Amino acid sequence: MGPNLTNITRVLTRIEEINRQLMPDMYQQASPMKSRFVDVLNDVERARKVPRRTSSISGKTSYDELKEIIDECAEKYNIDNELIRAMIQVESGWTTDAVSNKGAQGLMQLMPRTAAMLGVEDPFDPAQNIEGGVRYISDLTDKYRGDIEKALAAYNAGPARVDSGNIPEVSKRYVKNIMSIYRRLREAG
Repeated sequence: MGPNLTNITRVLTRIEEINRQLMPDMYQQASPMKSRFVDVLNDVERARKVPRRTSSISGKTSYDELKEIIDECAEKYNIDNELIRAMIQVESGWTTDAVSNKGAQGLMQLMPRTAAMLGVEDPFDPAQNIEGGVRYISDLTDKYRGDIEKALAAYNAGPARVDSGNIPEVSKRYVKNIMSIYRRLREAG
């Protein structure tokens, strides 16, 4: 007698239902039930990737030029607009083509591996970079249960260092700088 696959079939069916609700465009024409769980996971991962918006903005920018993108991402990922602004100020000084000496790229200074993990194909495109950076800080804020300072430290130094309690001094200064700007922006309203 073979294994009972009833529960696996139920899970796959439920995943298919969720995918149809989240990604109706993918299912406009009738699609057969995925036969392998990995196929379903691949579809979900593709759908989670950062939308491909392109922007003609490049070089030195300002909040006013990026306000719409920042506001959309703030709402989508439940991160304060002012925190995003403070991060961009500290990370890149509002320069879309900024590259750090460690290789971090764009407005929110995404490392290439982090950008790839977030589905950011062009880290110098402001829309993709901000969306990826805000999604990442949102994920980190969730991981650290709303502790913004820990999330910022992990954004800068990496979650492994924060989890081990080995936060470098440069990351502590980074957090302090962002929090200072963040508080000023919130007070200015």
